[in-house]
Amino acid sequence: MGILLKNISTLLTLQEARRKDGRRITEADLGILQKQSVLIEKEKIAWMGPTGKLPKEFARKKIKEHDMKGLTVMPGLIECHTHLIYAGNRAAEFEMRNQGVSYQEIAAKGGGILSTMKHTRESSLKQLVQEGQKRVNHFISQGVTTIEMKSGYALNLKDELKVLQAAQNLEGVRTVSTFLGAHALPPEFKTYESYLEFLADQVLPVVKKKKLAGRVDVFIEKGFFPKEASEKYLRRAKEMGFDVLIHADQMTLSGGSEVAINVEALSGDHLLQITNKEIQALAKSNVTCVMLPSADLYTRTKYPPAKELIEAGARVALATDFNPGTSPTQDLNLVGLLARLEMKMSLPQVISAYTVGAAFALNLQNETGSIEVGKCADILCTPQDWRCMFYSVGEVVEKKVFSRGKLVFDRLK
Repeated sequence: MGILLKNISTLLTLQEARRKDGRRITEADLGILQKQSVLIEKEKIAWMGPTGKLPKEFARKKIKEHDMKGLTVMPGLIECHTHLIYAGNRAAEFEMRNQGVSYQEIAAKGGGILSTMKHTRESSLKQLVQEGQKRVNHFISQGVTTIEMKSGYALNLKDELKVLQAAQNLEGVRTVSTFLGAHALPPEFKTYESYLEFLADQVLPVVKKKKLAGRVDVFIEKGFFPKEASEKYLRRAKEMGFDVLIHADQMTLSGGSEVAINVEALSGDHLLQITNKEIQALAKSNVTCVMLPSADLYTRTKYPPAKELIEAGARVALATDFNPGTSPTQDLNLVGLLARLEMKMSLPQVISAYTVGAAFALNLQNETGSIEVGKCADILCTPQDWRCMFYSVGEVVEKKVFSRGKLVFDRLK
């Protein structure tokens, strides 16, 4: 049975934003249409056009109708950078950072990622799935239809596989798993280079064989994984058939964005410390620049130069970076507001970054991120005017959410 979303008051297709590959977005690229209908069949968008103009070949079929009168309909939002599967919390470290202790100092004393590692290793698969599903449900309630999830809080073979298995057991929306074993140096290894060799030789082949992740990430940073060894590791991952991406230039200008360009990574994430040289190089590349402003808020650092990247022609995406240490929030409104206030992004640029840009970051631009015939029916329906999006932190707006044609959330009266 098909599903017809009829009498749509305002439809944002984002089609032109997709055609522009998510670059230099303006309001005209949102594809704003009035009094439209969208037909869903077998998880895909089968037709779209003016209300009352449904072609005869579709009209003869069984169709369940949803009246969208008074609603804004747009592509489902995409969370392209999260660390959603973990155990425990790091509230004590939050207080330490507020009192002047640096992230690197905390990590050197066994805190940070290694603290979460201990709790995650001790948790069962069932526990990780239960907690993970609660977090997924909260994202869905905000209109998210695709969620990326990284491993990297176990740092050994057995428990990294457990984390990836937990991600595959989550329900409701499309999930994209990323192997981030190269997140920190576990206590079992002396050097970052030896640990990367272990990951490449013994862990990645297992991840590939078990089909637990199709992407590999690495944290290139002073006090973490060095540039040269990381590039070698990512090239080996690509040879195995993985897509690659990078935590880059967050706390220092560590060369991560340069590596991202060299290895043709899908994305370079964070990018706080980049200069005009890196901005121009990224703009000429196909690397999506993933901005994570809630992490910058929590760590009290500067924000990435999103405006400069956009003006240079780079493609930008936004995400929460949800994790227990440096961004313990799932609030997309907060991310969008910070992008507007602190990174000087326009509202159309924010909307595109959370749809088209994020789809590119996950290599899903041909499946989702815009409303077009043939694409997956990942759709957000809301009574909120699009001009009021990413404006009021804490505001709860009830929604109707379709993920691949299936109604996964409905709180509209």
